[in-house]
Amino acid sequence: MILGSMEPRRRWLVLGLAALAVVALIAGGTVVITRLTGGDSPAGTPVAGSPSPSSVGTPTPTPSPSGPPPGAKITGPLTLLLVGVDTRVSVPGWEPHSDAVLVLHVPKGLGRAYLFSLPRDLLVDIPAFPKAGYKGGKTKLTHSMSFGSRVPGKPKQPSTAQGYELLRSTVSGYTGLRIDAGAVLTFAGFDRLVNALGGVDIYVDQRVASLHRKPDGKYRDSAPGGYTGPQQVYEKGEQHLNGWQALDYARQRYITGGDYARQRHQQQLVRALTRKILDEGLARQPERVDQVVAALGDTLIYVGGNRIVDLAYALSGVPENKFVLVGLPGSGVGKGSAYQGEQLTSEGRKFITELRAGHADAYLAAHPKLVVKT
Repeated sequence: MILGSMEPRRRWLVLGLAALAVVALIAGGTVVITRLTGGDSPAGTPVAGSPSPSSVGTPTPTPSPSGPPPGAKITGPLTLLLVGVDTRVSVPGWEPHSDAVLVLHVPKGLGRAYLFSLPRDLLVDIPAFPKAGYKGGKTKLTHSMSFGSRVPGKPKQPSTAQGYELLRSTVSGYTGLRIDAGAVLTFAGFDRLVNALGGVDIYVDQRVASLHRKPDGKYRDSAPGGYTGPQQVYEKGEQHLNGWQALDYARQRYITGGDYARQRHQQQLVRALTRKILDEGLARQPERVDQVVAALGDTLIYVGGNRIVDLAYALSGVPENKFVLVGLPGSGVGKGSAYQGEQLTSEGRKFITELRAGHADAYLAAHPKLVVKT
């Protein structure tokens, strides 16, 4: 199917709904969906960043006007997994680490959506993964991506797509939610994405000093015990951030609130990008979307049992005011002075239980501090 062959209304519908549905997943879903309207991958095939690009399938024909729209049979519930990965591509053999793990859950009926983060250092049971030679164990969530990425016999060629498989199993086991689809976006991809969209407007809810960057965007110099030199600072208030600034802001965890504040900032950026795409009508401009696609290159991987365009149509009924950001509180775990990781509080764990049972709204009404304000 060629994008230009679609009648204007249908083209707008595909792109607009895709932006809303998938931006919640990958912080800029117009990028993926536009390429997919030109030819979908088969289920489970990475859209970009794939170790086997030749496996991409043939284009799917445009449905006839009289037939059902894509995703008509998808009624929910749906759970989608978004992962932000530090790949350190400049370091040979560097195993990908999941620095951001976000879960989007859409209950049956598809009229509401909940987005929450899991701490990268959350202590979890990671199942055995023979494909990577991993025997299983209890450790930090971020390591599941690393352990799963190992390719026996190829120590310097880790597979991000394979690492995602183990992370998905780990998150599903911890939450009790079936993961229906997901996406992996590298830090480089996020930087390029925001720049391609012209930056993003966000309310910075606390003063954040960067550990990694100088005010001119260059990296700070390494020093014993950390970094040295002038720091980029994000002052409280309305701010317009470019690509490296948005990425840098979303990465900071050595701040008041620690990793939980970072999770909140990542969720707020997802919401801000959603608004950017919808408010400026970017999804209706194929030429702009093509620019974004080109900017992403191979920094994105999509994995799912449904075509992403089907998911976009299926989630079209979720209005922005029914897109709820949830912050799950937690605390550190350790023996003596030795830090081992994080655990969710009983309040945070109970939210996931109530979410599975279909009682999330009632629970959030009784625990309003869990709702993240933007």
